[in-house]
Amino acid sequence: MDRERVRAFLASLGPLSFLGFILLQALQVIAAPVPGEVTGVLGGFLYGPLLGLILSTIGLTIGSWINFALAKTFGRPFVDKFVSKRTMEKYDYLLHHKGAFLVFVLFLIPGFPKDILCYIIGLGHLTTREFLMISTIGRFGGTVLLTLGGTYLRHQQYYRFSILL
Repeated sequence: MDRERVRAFLASLGPLSFLGFILLQALQVIAAPVPGEVTGVLGGFLYGPLLGLILSTIGLTIGSWINFALAKTFGRPFVDKFVSKRTMEKYDYLLHHKGAFLVFVLFLIPGFPKDILCYIIGLGHLTTREFLMISTIGRFGGTVLLTLGGTYLRHQQYYRFSILL
């Protein structure tokens, strides 16, 4: 990460740099071009702990909601294009029961494939409001840690970063 190069690029976007980062976070949930851990660290690196956390949370929430809404709208045939049959069978319980607490616990687990989980949950019985609350709050702890990691890298605090890892 060349900090000056990234800053120069963002400066060239002006006030749209915030929107660009939010869009990147949302897209990494929807299409997964970049692992979410990378963009989470990038948020802290570019914007610091507070603003990085806010922008990451907004982007992750938007991306999660889009996956959930696509599954609700287009149903199982659409989700089957993104989620293997084996994975769908593993989470069959979530589709036939509300399982809100279990869904929340899954969102708390670092490294768990939450993007796919959003599609699966969209096929179940959770309301959009329930889903947004669970996914946003459940992702929050991991987002804090990733943002802190990026902040440590920004300030070249490699010792703190290694402890965080």
